[in-house]
This record gives sequence, C-alpha cells and structure tokens, in this order.
Amino acid sequence: MGNFAKYMLLAASVLTALIMAGCTDKGPEKAAGDEGNGPANSFTPGAVLKSSFVNPNVKGMKGIVENDQLQLLADDQTGAIAVVHKASGEIWHSNPPGHQSDPLAAGVNKSLLSSQLKLDFYNSFGQINSVNSHADSAAYKQIGMEEIPNGVRVNYRFGTDKKTIDDMPKKISKSRFEQNLLSKLDSAGQRTLKIAYTEDAEQGVYVRSDGALKGLQLERALKAFEDAGYTEDDLLVDIEENHLDQTKPEPRVFHASIEYTLDGDSLIAKLPVSSIDFPAEYPVNTISFLSFFGAGGAEDKGSILVPDGSGALIHFNNGKTRYPSYQQSVYGMDRTMSGVETADSSQDVRLPVFGIIREGGAFIGIIEEGAPAATINADVSGRLNSYNYVYPTFTVINKGDLSLDANGQQRSLPKFQEDPMRSDFSVRYAFVGKQSASYPGLAAYYRNYLEQQGGLPAIAERNEENMPFYLQLVGSIYKKKHFAGIPYRALEPLTTFEQAQSILTEMGKRGIHDIKLKYSGWFNKGLDHEVPGSVSVDQQVGGEKGLRRLLSYANENGVTLYPDVAILTALSGSGFNEAKEASRTLRGIPAEIYSFNPALNRRDRTGSPAYVISPRFMSSYTEAFLKDYGKYGAIGVSLSDLAAELDSDFRKHRQIDRTESEQLSLDALNKVSETNLQVMADGGNAYALPFLTDITHAPMSSSSFKIEDAAIPFYQMVVRGHIDYTGAPYNLSAYTDAKPYILKCLEYGAGVYFQWFYEPNHKIKDTEHNELFSANYALWIDEAARIYEEINAFLKKVRHERIVGHDELADGVFKTTYESGVYVIVNYNRAPVTIDGVTIEAESYVTGGEAP
Repeated sequence: MGNFAKYMLLAASVLTALIMAGCTDKGPEKAAGDEGNGPANSFTPGAVLKSSFVNPNVKGMKGIVENDQLQLLADDQTGAIAVVHKASGEIWHSNPPGHQSDPLAAGVNKSLLSSQLKLDFYNSFGQINSVNSHADSAAYKQIGMEEIPNGVRVNYRFGTDKKTIDDMPKKISKSRFEQNLLSKLDSAGQRTLKIAYTEDAEQGVYVRSDGALKGLQLERALKAFEDAGYTEDDLLVDIEENHLDQTKPEPRVFHASIEYTLDGDSLIAKLPVSSIDFPAEYPVNTISFLSFFGAGGAEDKGSILVPDGSGALIHFNNGKTRYPSYQQSVYGMDRTMSGVETADSSQDVRLPVFGIIREGGAFIGIIEEGAPAATINADVSGRLNSYNYVYPTFTVINKGDLSLDANGQQRSLPKFQEDPMRSDFSVRYAFVGKQSASYPGLAAYYRNYLEQQGGLPAIAERNEENMPFYLQLVGSIYKKKHFAGIPYRALEPLTTFEQAQSILTEMGKRGIHDIKLKYSGWFNKGLDHEVPGSVSVDQQVGGEKGLRRLLSYANENGVTLYPDVAILTALSGSGFNEAKEASRTLRGIPAEIYSFNPALNRRDRTGSPAYVISPRFMSSYTEAFLKDYGKYGAIGVSLSDLAAELDSDFRKHRQIDRTESEQLSLDALNKVSETNLQVMADGGNAYALPFLTDITHAPMSSSSFKIEDAAIPFYQMVVRGHIDYTGAPYNLSAYTDAKPYILKCLEYGAGVYFQWFYEPNHKIKDTEHNELFSANYALWIDEAARIYEEINAFLKKVRHERIVGHDELADGVFKTTYESGVYVIVNYNRAPVTIDGVTIEAESYVTGGEAP
C-alpha cells in the first residue's frame, strides 16, 4: 500500500479516536471567532507583494514563484492569479482576460467574473445571501497577499462594518427623539433628522422615512446619529420600548484565505478551514473558489470534463442555456440530508475530479481535501456570461428546517449544523500539454496520480484468464403469510446454499467461467438483515453447515464466493436501537430510509423504514462482523454500502461531519483489508479503491443531463487493470435487448452481471422486493451463457489491460483501445456505418490490433 493510503489510514485512526470520544460541543459561534479574534478585527492588509520575475505575456501581474514546469503570477490589488505551463505556453487565468467587457454578464454576475472566492451565508430566517471577493473585498481594498513557501497566500476580508439604515430605529418616542437626538445637534443635523423621520403626533412617536433615506441623505442621517452620541444600547432601548420587529444589526464581515503553491506540474489551491471567519448570526453555507479558472470564451474550442457517473463532457458554447446548469455532489447524497421523495435515476459522482480541455492544453482538478463536502458545478456561455467554466463548491455549514405547530399554524424555522466542517478544502490543478489534452490523457494522469499515491491496488498479473462472470444470488426475504387467518411475517427462502450449488453446476456446464458469486440474504434474517453485531447464518437457506459446503464447492470449482453485508445501513429495525445508534438529521430525528413504490414513483412510508447507522458505530460493527465471519474460512466478502455511501451524524454535541465520516470509512475498510479477504463492493467511491478487488454497480454511463454532450468511460480508464468491475445486473436493468448491453461491456471493458434466485418468480408476491419480479435463474441462464461467451471472447484478450484510448468516430460509434493496441469499435446504431473503409454492422462491433 502506498504512502497516500497509509497517510489516510493514519489520519483515520487519529480521527476515529477523536470522534468516538465525542468530538466537541463547540458551535458555529466559536468558529466565528468569539474569543477576541472575531471578523471585525482580525484582518491585516499585508505588505506590498514583491515581484520575483516578469512574464510579458501576463500583463499586470507579478511573478511569485516558478519551477521547471510552471510559473505562478498574481495581482495583489484584485487577488487574481495566473499559471503559465512552460512546455505548452498555455496561460491559465483565475479570471478570464477581458471579462470586464463581457456584453452578457450584468450586476452580480459581472462582479463574479472578477472574483476568486464566493461565500454563501444564511441570515437568521434561513435565507441565503452571498458576498464575493471582488465586490466585497477588492472594492474595499481588503485583500492582502503574503509569500509562503513555493507560493502565495491571499487573505480576504468580505464586507464592511459600516453602519446602515438598520442601525436607526424604525420608531422612536417623541421625548427621546427630541431630548437624545435633536437637542444635541446643530441646525443642519436637526434638519437632516426631520427629513429622516416623520412625526406621528397621535402615537407620540417619530417614524423612520425609509423612502427618503437613500444615498447622501442616508449618510447624513447616520452621521447625525453618530454626532448625537446614539449608541447600540440606545437602539436596543428603542426597539424594546416600541415593540419593534427589528434586531440590533451585526456587521456582516467575513474572512477567508486561499493558499496557492506550485508542486511539480500542479497548482495546489488550498482554503484552510481555520481561515474562515463569520459572525454567528450569519453562518456560512458554502464557499466556491476559482469559479472561472481556465474558463473558455465564446470563441474558444474545448470541453468541460465532469465526473457524472462514468464521466461526461460538456462542449464549449453548446447553446444549451435552456437547460439547468451542471451541479452534483461528490460521492452522492448524504442520506441524513436527503429529502428526495421520488425516484432518482441520476448517477452518483464516484471520483472527485473535474477538468477543462482546450486545444493547446488541459487541466484536471483533483479534490485532495474536503471531497465529501464538495459539489462540482459547470455551465456554458450564453446563460449568465460569455464563458464556459467548471469549479468546486464546499459546504461549511448545512441547514435543515424545523417545523413547529402552534395554535393550528405551522412555522418552519432554520436549523443549522452545530459545527462547521473540520476539513481544509484543497484542489490540485494538474496541467498537461497539447499531446495529452484529451479526456483519455486526463484519465491517464489521474490513474498515474492514484498509482503513485497508493490510491489503487496493485495491477494483477497478466495471465491468460477468462473474464469474470458476476452473479448475485438472493438467499431469503421476508414474506407476509397467514396461519388460521392471522397474518405474520416469515423468512421465505429463494435460493438455499444447496440450490446455489446446483445453479453453479449448471453454469459450468454452459461454459461460464471465473464466476464471482455475491450471495445476499444469508445471515441475520434474510436480505434485509439485522445489523452485523454478530453473524448467525439463516437456517432457512441451509445454516452454517450449508454455508461451509457451498464454500468448499466454490473453492474446488474455481468460484469465488462473496457473502454480502451492509455495514452503514440498518436494513431492519429489529435488533437495532435507532435512538442510540442511528444518525440524526438536522431536525434531531433518526435518519430513516423508505423504499420506493414504483407504482407511485415515490417513497412508500407505509412500510417499516431502514436506518442510517451513525458512522461512530461503523468500526465496532465491522470488527464484530469480521470476528464471527472469520470462522467460516471464506476468502471473499461483499460490501453493499461501505464503498458507496457517506453519511453525517448531526447528533447534538456529538456531530460527525461528512469529511470525518470518510476517515471512519477508511478505518473500517482497513480492518477488512487486514483480514486478507478479497473485497467486492457496490459503487466504488475513490477513497475505497485501494481496498477493492471487484466493483459491482460501477457507473456505466452518465446521468445524461441535458447540458451534457457525451458520456465517456473516464471511471473505467482510471480503474481498469487494477480492479475488476461490472455495472448493474443485466436482467434487472433498463436494457430490453442484449445487443446494446454487449456493446457497452465491450466499449467499457466490463464483466457480465446477473442477479437471480432459484425459486419461481411468484415467490416474490406479497413481499417488499418487487424489484426482483423476474429474477428466476432458469429464465436467464441460457441467455447469460450466450452473452458471456460473446463478451469473453474479446475481453479475455485484454483481461488486465488498462484502457488507453477512447474516441467517438461517428454518432453512436465508439472505439476503445487497450494497452496492447487491441481495440474494439462498437456501433450502437440500427444501421451499418462505414469508417475508413471498415463497415460496422448495425448494433455490432469489429475488433483489431491483435498481435499477428
């Protein structure tokens, strides 16, 4: 295991100890600097930045630092930076050159083109507002730069503590107005306040005239209040005396810093979480930085790489401004925050990367710190401005809504995350020249980066082997039954261990080799098993003796058995104390998961929920499971959720944020790895990759968002050769024909996957697993053998080879090239296509590049 993985595991161990100890009860107000280091007094402008070199191609910027590959330049007046890639001559600007004359951007969108940081924050009503480094820092000359090793640190102060109209009471009594204000002012000051306030003789008060308090008149009124010696305490007296729905305003002043350093071929942009200061009354929700780094203009050619599912491209200036911009959370939705009630067919983001590809060069952004708190955003020119751009946003404090019922009326109050995220936010921008300026080039860079950092397992030996056939068998499920007219629930066996052996024997007779068997629903009461605090093999499928016989059969017949377990989800409330062990939502209630009702296309809340297990119990459940599991002598295990889900726990005074949850997941994965088991897992999030041998439900497409132009096998180009993978089971997928499935497996280098059970399909009736409505093995085994034979015939030639090339040759026609030069061209069209004299038949493929 490489240095990267070792570092992550060490960090996991330290953080585990801290989290299990209860973390801290410090709230957002502490992070805001209430101990004498608050936002209003912590900013120092810094000295004038010295120039180390000059680059005539980057005007108006000072050379800060350079190495043999890159130059870093900065403007200490605006905070803008530029990076020069020496080999290609490409210049990457934080803010697009000439953006001041953008004919499309206006108002805040114009200001954002000049900014490097944007903070979104909440007010006391939970409404979102924002400040940015141009309008709220540079405009007030509140940017300071200081040199640091190999780079520069930029300190920003956002906003001002200048008084506003809210520092003047909406009403003030006649006596206080005349005695505390007018009597202390000269005639000019008195005239100003009589314009600012109108007397209501009947009520005996003066009422603020908001319509008259604009511009210069507001400034004069504030000056009059100051000259009269009016204080914050006076304001509080007037608010209370007149029962005003007004609060004493707090200065909306924020601080944050970015550190830019050069590291070989990369710029590292880091936002230390310790630099983020905010008033407790205005908690920061998200921070976006370098939103327009490397942005392409309306005349430029290029593409945006986004990590949607297997990967996708958004071409510059594609004109798709009628559709929503791209936005996806890294590692999918936090299940303690999810409010999605309808079915969601979008793909999750498994890799924390994004990029810009231009004709002369490209960069890939790799989120090195804070990925679980990140969202990737992208958009094209023509909507808000004339640029094509991609950038990360990091969540600092989440918000939920608390509903209160009083006197028949319902109110919704904001409920904020108790502590800000504890992780720094860091992105590595790695630059490549023209030769590698393509998505295969960026995939190769990221793969090499992971290899060097220990982020991928060692590549397998390249022997003459067949491709794996992935099979999931379902053991038992709960079913509603009746005895003497009385309903009850009992386990219904769908595939016993003995029946599984029978299926494997039939598969062998049909020439299906290298079977990797995921067996679910085998312990602790079926498919929706109880939490794995211990392991009790279900008698309904054969008990311990049956499991041992199946393991023996598998070992003798070249089958790898992966019994399946859920670590992060209490699939059944039985045996689980949700009050103590479930993650809490921001509303303070246990995080529940309800299954989807396909007929209603929404969650079915009439049934019993599953629960999100608090990450603090992840380690203990993993240890308990492995201790009992070890006695069976299995060589593999399947993890249904440990490499796919990442959740917070907002329990009061014991919060675990999503970045800490990632460290706890690494700790649990390391415990599994120490047993030397072969590990199969669903999903395959980036942090889990070093521990896996097989991935099921790997992303095999993008979400096909309207703004996207092409789905690409970026994920596959990164992991292939190191980890075997497959997508969703063919027989439970949206495919209605085997031909496009075969083509997809060939194009993406994936194994075949089916999910079956032994008993007839009607056994599913009256259960909560309608998704298995047609999974009887007998209906599929012959077709499975034909599909496997065709796919294996080609892919076994490139069994452990990386994908080094992928191109769209024509609409619906793609070429995938493997390391040895072997390639396959697939045609998804329903008509033949001829390219360079080679005809690819409809819904077919051709291969080439084989050694003579």
